[in-house]
Amino acid sequence: EGIRLVGEAVQTGADVETLIVAPDLLRSDFGRDTVCRAREEGVEILEVGAEVFRSLSGKDGPSGIGVVARQRWTALDDAGVRLGGGSSPNDAAAAATLGWVVLEEVGNPGNLGSILRTSEAVGGAGVILLGATTDPYDPEAVRGSMGAIFSQQVIRSSLEALIQWKRETGIPMIGTSDAAPADFRSATYAPSLLLCLGGEQHGLSKEAIEACDTVVSIPMAGRADSLNLAVAAGVMLYEVLHQARDTR
Repeated sequence: EGIRLVGEAVQTGADVETLIVAPDLLRSDFGRDTVCRAREEGVEILEVGAEVFRSLSGKDGPSGIGVVARQRWTALDDAGVRLGGGSSPNDAAAAATLGWVVLEEVGNPGNLGSILRTSEAVGGAGVILLGATTDPYDPEAVRGSMGAIFSQQVIRSSLEALIQWKRETGIPMIGTSDAAPADFRSATYAPSLLLCLGGEQHGLSKEAIEACDTVVSIPMAGRADSLNLAVAAGVMLYEVLHQARDTR
């Protein structure tokens, strides 16, 4: 629901089944243009009255536009192709994107949405979800992604399957832990990698840390002993982007 999210869904070619619009509520020119574009692309348009839309909406001041769209998931075996645009696992290791954010048991859908948004901002391929993670299609996650859910790849995997895929592709895996002695700025990041962060409660598991090629920490100068997960992911991703730009 919402002008920005619906616009992203239509522009990125999401699998939209129905676009729902309340003409009396939709006052945005961009929103009206989005409805026209969806209609031209053959999307079913359902017009409803303002009160009907308000009864469907989860917002206090609905903008009068929403979509029903199918979820889109990527299989881990297809990740190399999608990452590098090539046809073999080796293409993934040499890809121009920054790679994947690996999240182990992330619990807060808002954090997951924000991480998807940041991954999109830096040119990442998407997220790989390990273990008992929250739903990336939870309404809070979708809103937090600001539409990145429609352009980022989303994968569910076990740690064992990810380790095997890592061996096949040769993509380095970098983990984060508050117990790691290495400062995150002292590490060298490959142009394409797996950046691993643990959930809000317990961080990365021992098994995940052991699977990483390098483990780093973000220093704390004040009384706080940790960062919000989405903030930590943003700090790490922009350091990776910084080094990638220097390399290029």
